[in-house]
Amino acid sequence: MPDTFAITVVFIILCTILGAFFRRRSRDRCLLDFSNDLVNLERKDGKIIWGKLRVENTGLELVYNSPYLDKKDGHIETSYILYKNEYPNIQCLVRYLDELTPEGKKSRQTTLEKTYHPNTMRRMKRKVRNFFATVRDSVMEFLNLFLGRLKTATPARAVLSTQDKYISQIKQQLLGTLGTSFEPLLEKHLGKRVILEMTREKGIVEYSGILKDYTSEFLEVMDVEYRYPPEESSRKADLVVPRSIGTIRHLGE
Repeated sequence: MPDTFAITVVFIILCTILGAFFRRRSRDRCLLDFSNDLVNLERKDGKIIWGKLRVENTGLELVYNSPYLDKKDGHIETSYILYKNEYPNIQCLVRYLDELTPEGKKSRQTTLEKTYHPNTMRRMKRKVRNFFATVRDSVMEFLNLFLGRLKTATPARAVLSTQDKYISQIKQQLLGTLGTSFEPLLEKHLGKRVILEMTREKGIVEYSGILKDYTSEFLEVMDVEYRYPPEESSRKADLVVPRSIGTIRHLGE
């Protein structure tokens, strides 16, 4: 007779370890590309927050270069936190080239060159990711079928029948990791100059840049001549824009 308590402890530990791994893997790729860089976060209400970006699977944080005194309420702030459920408030994230460190500029240039001319390994990694995104539902059906068969087998039946809660957690975590977006129309234009349409309060604005990446929630476009507010001079920048207000409308040159 199996030791149910010991088996439950093992499943809890396994679920915790896999959960930590899957949560780390589930952070948005477009946001991660700006991680540890100085970034402007533009909100839809017009407010702009500036700081070094940290990205987690539950949201993002902008760490200020120096403490900020909120004169209205009289307290000091050192960072700004935006939770994932607040992402609909994002207008865009802007990384200005002239605000990067020398190391940051070098890293960005390397990334841009790899985007223009991806090597074989980079292409293969992309194809594997897209494959799993495409067959996500099939993978989950296979897991359900496989686990269902195990539950009817002996001695696995006695073990798995008491661990449905933890098995479901592991499956959901795996599903989140496989939940990357695959868009054939965008995929073939990666590394090419495109025209991004961004919906702002006063209408649609177009920006020309290099399509670096996309996820189910965001578009990442590099090498943009960007200005905001409109009266400011344009500056070279990279953008991350929510797909809810951003659309790749044209192929550029």
